[in-house]
Amino acid sequence: MKYFGQGLSEQHKELSSLIRKPSEMERSKDLFLQIHAKLNSSVVSDTDRNEVDTLLWDLKQNEYAVMPTNRDETIAWALWHIARIEDLTMNILVAREEQVFNQEWKARLNVGITDTGNALSDDEIMELSRHVNTEQLICYRNAVAQKTRDIVRSLSAADLKRQVRQDDLEKILSVGGVTQQESSIWLLEFWGKKDVAGMLLMPPARHVMLHLNDCCKWKEAIRTKKRFFRS
Repeated sequence: MKYFGQGLSEQHKELSSLIRKPSEMERSKDLFLQIHAKLNSSVVSDTDRNEVDTLLWDLKQNEYAVMPTNRDETIAWALWHIARIEDLTMNILVAREEQVFNQEWKARLNVGITDTGNALSDDEIMELSRHVNTEQLICYRNAVAQKTRDIVRSLSAADLKRQVRQDDLEKILSVGGVTQQESSIWLLEFWGKKDVAGMLLMPPARHVMLHLNDCCKWKEAIRTKKRFFRS
């Protein structure tokens, strides 16, 4: 069932059809920025209130740390996960610069991990979700999103065809963006098969759509069900 992003899948399909055509470079960038604006708080793009604002504005602290069923994660984990993946891929792999996350952000967020959270156990997800500073988590995600928009605006048609580089993948491992665990390190192989255009279509776009849909579904469950798998 769709809980989030009416019309976004259609826009994403259009972007997929345009993004590798040099003659459609500016249209592709504009379309990406339109999609991206709808996947982040409206303050990021200075637009009207959107679905992300609606998802986040009235969340209570305890609601960030609920696993509705044994197939689910938590809203806090999902926000951490999509922000870390966008930060690592857009800044290190696409822009070939430093990620936004650093020791100052780690302290502000009150987290003990630096990776994307792919390999966390249920206990570890709950630990992260209960202790992360959720206000700062939203600030971090906004900072990552703003940097993504700057990066995309600066891209050329030639940039979009550039393959992800092995030394940048190794940098993600060295800075702790992924771990050596099988359910984490596979991301490097996955990203390593993509060009910049492919990166734009997934980590800051389609990937976020899927997880925000989950968050909206979980929020509804948290407010309508009486029993949860973990809380």
